[in-house]
Amino acid sequence: MPAIRLTTKRVEKPWGRMKLWPGFADVPAGGDPVGEIWFQAPEGRDPVLLVKYLFTSEKLSIQVHPDDEQARAHGYSRGKDEAWVVLAAEAHATIAIGTRFPMTREELREAALDGSIEDKMCWKTVKSGDVYYSPAGTVHAIGEGLTLVEVQQNVDLTYRLYDYGRPRELHLDDGIAASDPVPYVATYIPREVAPGRMVFADGPAFVLERWTGARRTAIKAGEGRPIWLIPIGGGEGRIDDEPFTAGGVWMIEDEATLDVGDDANLLVAYPGQGVIGL
Repeated sequence: MPAIRLTTKRVEKPWGRMKLWPGFADVPAGGDPVGEIWFQAPEGRDPVLLVKYLFTSEKLSIQVHPDDEQARAHGYSRGKDEAWVVLAAEAHATIAIGTRFPMTREELREAALDGSIEDKMCWKTVKSGDVYYSPAGTVHAIGEGLTLVEVQQNVDLTYRLYDYGRPRELHLDDGIAASDPVPYVATYIPREVAPGRMVFADGPAFVLERWTGARRTAIKAGEGRPIWLIPIGGGEGRIDDEPFTAGGVWMIEDEATLDVGDDANLLVAYPGQGVIGL
């Protein structure tokens, strides 16, 4: 079966933008800001991963996602690890990931209620090219002025702890129970496994890589491990003799042929742990 080009879903958010990113149409005059673009598989499929683009003009809520066990206890199929790849960042743009010091869950609740949680988060200045893997349980928030790609387990399950006074529902009981309010420690040190092939994360929920440079190769998905290809820059290429350009996402469930030039720049994601051999 050839690679499947995924369809897009535009999601309006109060913290989104009117002007998006090359490859995506801007919001028409009078429309509501778009914060996310989701890439969805054909109806009837429930892939384990979801790819999004995010466009921020304000801070996102301080939030947390449950792990697999916690999510299943609430009737969901899986929890939510996620990773962010920063494509563009305004000066002093930040991402909050983890707390500045270890907190008890009761201290986290009190900070969420009185608003001091914002100052207790570890806000990191980020730039284009930065990558973070955020395991379930990590308290986090994405700041304003960012364009990024998010790869996540495929579940729409977010517990908001604090939302800067916006009139949206909070989920303190479930969110506090799911939180591990400690300083963030990266789960993996990025490494180059072959020329032009950098691994940024290796499980537990998924592997995330970046491929750069020319290649013409057959890509074969392993059993139960479909592969997502996300071109984020460079010139045009081909996948199974179809155009392969930034702004699209393709999923390989069987085997496909990728042909890209020297300026290619793409993200590659697949579920589970352990880097695939190519």
